[in-house]
Amino acid sequence: MQLYIDTANLNEIRQAADMGVLDGVTTNPSLVAKEGADFHTRLRDICKIVKGPVSAEVVSLTHDEMIAEAEPLIDIAENIVIKLPCIIEGLKACKTLSDRGIKVNMTLCFQPLQALMVAKAGAFLVSPFVGRVDDVAGDGMQIIQEIRTIYDNYGFTTKILAASIRHPLHMVQAATIGADVATVPFSVIQQMMKHPLTDVGLQKFLADWEKGKSALSKGSAPGSGSSGGKPEPGKKSPKPAMA
Repeated sequence: MQLYIDTANLNEIRQAADMGVLDGVTTNPSLVAKEGADFHTRLRDICKIVKGPVSAEVVSLTHDEMIAEAEPLIDIAENIVIKLPCIIEGLKACKTLSDRGIKVNMTLCFQPLQALMVAKAGAFLVSPFVGRVDDVAGDGMQIIQEIRTIYDNYGFTTKILAASIRHPLHMVQAATIGADVATVPFSVIQQMMKHPLTDVGLQKFLADWEKGKSALSKGSAPGSGSSGGKPEPGKKSPKPAMA
C-alpha cells in the first residue's frame, strides 16, 4: 500500500519524507490557500521534496477549460498528476489527458460507478472520499470494497486511492480491503506509529536497563566485597549447577 500525505505544508511534507515511507502528495486549492502560498510555486516546491506523484487539482468545470488549466501544471514537473472532479466534463478531460500519457487523479468519487467510468477513461488514480461518506451516515469503506471488487473483476489498472482518511482505523480498514494508496493528514501518519503499550514497554525496558547498570556498578565498586569472580583464599569454588 502506498502512502501519500494530504497537505500543502512544506514542513509536514519534509517530516513525512524524512520517515522514508512517503510515496506521494495530494493537494487542492483549499490546502494551498490555507498556507497563503501561490499555487504553482507551492507545487514546484513540493515536487523538489517528493519525487513520487504529486496531485494538482484544477478548478474549471468544462472539458476545454480543464485542459487549458492543466497545461501549465503539467509543465511544473514530471511527477505532477492532474486532479479532476468525477463529473462528465472531468471524465472527458480524463480521457483526453490519459490518451496523451498524462496521469490523472479523479477526485470527489462517492460511488462505485464513478470509479468504473473513470477507469475506462484511463485514470491513473481514483479517490473515493471515505470520511465524507461516513459524515452523512454512509459506509465509506463499503465503497472502497465495491470498487476493489469491480476493478479485480475486469482487470482495471486504475489505483484506488482512499481519501478523506480521518483516523488510524480508516487506514487499517483501507489496507485490509486492498486500497492501493491512502492519502492522509500528517497527524494520522504520526498516529500510525503510536500505541500506549509500545510506550509502556519501552519505558520498562529502559528502567530495567538502568537498574541493571546500577547494580553492576555497585557490585564492582571498591570495598564492595567483590573479588572479580575469583574464590577467596581457603574457599573452594562451588561446583556449577546442573542445567
